[in-house]
Amino acid sequence: MPIRVKNDLPVKDRLEHENIFVMDEKRAEHQDIRAIEIAILNLMPLKEDTELQILRELSNTPLQINVTFMRVGSHESKNASRSHLDSFYHSFNELKGRNFDGLIITGAPVEELEFEEVDYWEEMKQIFDWCDDHVTSTIFLCWAAQAAMYHFYGLPKVHLDGKLVGVFQHQVFNRKVPLVRGFDDVFLAPHSRYTETPAKMIEECPELTVLAYSERAGVFLSMAENGRKIFVAGHPEYGRTTLRKEYIRDEGKGLNPEIPYHYFPDDDPSREPVLTWRSHANNLYTNWLNYYVYQTTPFALDGTPGGGKIKDNFTKY
Repeated sequence: MPIRVKNDLPVKDRLEHENIFVMDEKRAEHQDIRAIEIAILNLMPLKEDTELQILRELSNTPLQINVTFMRVGSHESKNASRSHLDSFYHSFNELKGRNFDGLIITGAPVEELEFEEVDYWEEMKQIFDWCDDHVTSTIFLCWAAQAAMYHFYGLPKVHLDGKLVGVFQHQVFNRKVPLVRGFDDVFLAPHSRYTETPAKMIEECPELTVLAYSERAGVFLSMAENGRKIFVAGHPEYGRTTLRKEYIRDEGKGLNPEIPYHYFPDDDPSREPVLTWRSHANNLYTNWLNYYVYQTTPFALDGTPGGGKIKDNFTKY
């Protein structure tokens, strides 16, 4: 089934070229079904790259999905054009009165700052709290996962000795949890970060359930509140060449970056990376949409949560 986006969203042509079913607004208006409402708070600097990556992952289910892009109002983006933001994004203030079936909050290149030093931290705290009342299930990616664990559970992040970057092997835990249904015992996923929330702290937090762990990269996947909050420490949405672009960028800045682990064949940056994580990334988002959004979201978003939190108004379709 299709993803519904605005007719002139630039990445729409790329998605259609990849044979992904994208429905424009005019056709979607004639569909007599209850579409799933998903918001994406895109904190990454290269907005269109991230749009493309996440929309790919949302395209592999039988659900029709309406996508709304969100931005923080307390930060001025230096890499996205004002016209793109004005055309395709809504500020949190514009959306905070609405309810959504699902929300995805991306990572952000601010992890070396303390949370309180981030210029939009106060707004992020408002968004985190807003999720409890207005969103059925939220995925927090990379920095957003660290920030949410700090906000909700007081878990600090720590700085690593160097950048953790590459494609790492992970082991699945708690296999009966639907979020990891269909996963292999071990799977690969990309990471790209300078900090982490220590695995021991996550494991000892009674509100959190660890679902996937890497000996080299730490806890990759965990959840709370029966899937209302899902924390992903890496970047399963990354495309084949995303880490290569980051490597070239850091080389250009004179940072002398390490070659991403287990990414280039024979660790040779001149060779094409092998895409080894896409199927499990698709599985993760498909399971999320099915078991934690579609199966649990209120059928009528209008008027809820009204007198209470959205989690108190769950009804099945």
